[in-house]
Amino acid sequence: MKVLKKATLKVRDRVRSKMERDILAEVNHPFIVKLHYAFQTEGKLYLILDFLRGGDLFTRLSKEVMFTEEDVKFYLAELALALDHLHGLGIIYRDLKPENILLDEEGHIKITDFGLSKEAIDHDKRAYSFCGTIEYMAPEVVNRRGHAQSADWWSFGVLMAGVDGVEEIKRHPFFVTIDWNKLFWKEIKPPFKPAVGRPEDTFHFDPEFTARTPTDSPGVPPSANAHHLFRGFSFVASSLAQESSQQEPHQVPVHPIVQQLHGNNVHFTDGYEIKEDIGVGSYSVCKRCVHKATDAEYAVKIIDKSKRDPSEEIEILLRYGQHPNIITLKDVYDDGKFVYLVTELMRGGELLDRILRQRCFSEREASGVLCTITKTMDYLHSQGVVHRDLKPSNILYVDESGDPESIRICDFGFAKQLRAENGLLMTPCYTANFVAPEVLKRQGYDAACDVWSLGILLYTMLAGFTPFANGPEDTPEEILARIGSGKYALSGGNWDSVSEAAKDVVSKMLHVDPQQRLTAVQVLKHPWIVNREYLSQSQLSRQDVHLVKGAMAATYSALNRAPLAPRLEPVLSSSLAQRRGMKRLTSTRL
Repeated sequence: MKVLKKATLKVRDRVRSKMERDILAEVNHPFIVKLHYAFQTEGKLYLILDFLRGGDLFTRLSKEVMFTEEDVKFYLAELALALDHLHGLGIIYRDLKPENILLDEEGHIKITDFGLSKEAIDHDKRAYSFCGTIEYMAPEVVNRRGHAQSADWWSFGVLMAGVDGVEEIKRHPFFVTIDWNKLFWKEIKPPFKPAVGRPEDTFHFDPEFTARTPTDSPGVPPSANAHHLFRGFSFVASSLAQESSQQEPHQVPVHPIVQQLHGNNVHFTDGYEIKEDIGVGSYSVCKRCVHKATDAEYAVKIIDKSKRDPSEEIEILLRYGQHPNIITLKDVYDDGKFVYLVTELMRGGELLDRILRQRCFSEREASGVLCTITKTMDYLHSQGVVHRDLKPSNILYVDESGDPESIRICDFGFAKQLRAENGLLMTPCYTANFVAPEVLKRQGYDAACDVWSLGILLYTMLAGFTPFANGPEDTPEEILARIGSGKYALSGGNWDSVSEAAKDVVSKMLHVDPQQRLTAVQVLKHPWIVNREYLSQSQLSRQDVHLVKGAMAATYSALNRAPLAPRLEPVLSSSLAQRRGMKRLTSTRL
């Protein structure tokens, strides 16, 4: 909501405010902010616009230091279409800068703030006002010799040569890879998706403003005829007018209970009541909690900030938590010492617990479970995200149904998003061209580790015991030796009744060489997944639940204790080489 006080508006500003309202009411474009309502009181003007939760382009640029060429190409292409639409209506924008370019929740741009725009300008007519932001002003605006729509293209960063306008820009080699029709219909995936969760989130806006308490007052009217100064200012978007005529009067849409509203609460305990422990980790504890206003039950992960930075986990959950098989982040609190992540409560318990206690669990059911989890991992890997801690205790059921679709991947504390050396978040659309090979290699290694963890889970579901540990008393050295050798049993017990396709997919998911291991996509295309309806429904036998879980815990404990491989650096980086270099330099000087 943009609010203007009439009493503070000069005559020129009053004209511009009315013109801004007229321009916003006239334009209708996917990359320009939409005006929904306009109205006035005796002392104020109100413009109700789209709320773009992704923040502005300047904020993203300031956080990430630089954009890649693909980033720039995408944003400039959408911006070019928006400017062309304005120019087609005879409008000069005149205040083009990153702060006025907002991002929606999907990452597409929208131009906002038309307070300095000029309407009804033909190609052969000029405006003479000295206005805009000085860093982005075209020379003809600065010298006041008259400017036209080409001033916007100066701010855009290119010259509008000839009479073709935006068509000449579209033909430029820089934009050769852009499909302009798909771009207009938002069929091209943006290079960056803002980390947003609920509709009221304001993570991407300056805390200087969002920390203030939103207040409004009628305002002092500038004169007795203040209302008449802005006659015709009120506006209702046509789509909203049609919707309101179809709805019952005073009908308010019901918000889902998952959309928690803080109000003025600062502390987690102001809005929630903490209950018993659910799980305890090395740097966090998970507890059940109850939302005081609604009595709804959730889980809260309380992270000690002195032990771990939770920023990456929060970003990943906000970006990808809307996936049906990824745990949903409901709320975030930060009291300076601890971060509180409020998530949906996993009432169904751990995957392995449920499977091992189930009276009848078949090979066909194992295929369904693996398919759901692998689809989720394929989605994350395609977005440049690796989980890196995909042990059975982090795979839970949201309810008691036991349906594979109720499975949730949890605990993204060790997860990583693919980033370049400068920390810039990389997405699949330009990863191959802009990421160093060693970064890509590391990302592929981590993704292969996720598949290996799924292989451990699949082996346990089918065999009824773990592949590399016999029980909780096995030493880390013994377990690591078995893992390193890549030897495990595929005969005897359940394996005598399990299909050859199952043995094949297990062996390929547990391959010692990460480069020869199946990817998530390849697992989903394997006949054991594709032809699930032909698999056996016979019950698989299993060991004692506590014995299997103890062996599984011992396996991952051994992996966590394994010493890291030494990092090899160039020979010239060694202290010996540096000493020799200094000695050689001294000898030369002598």
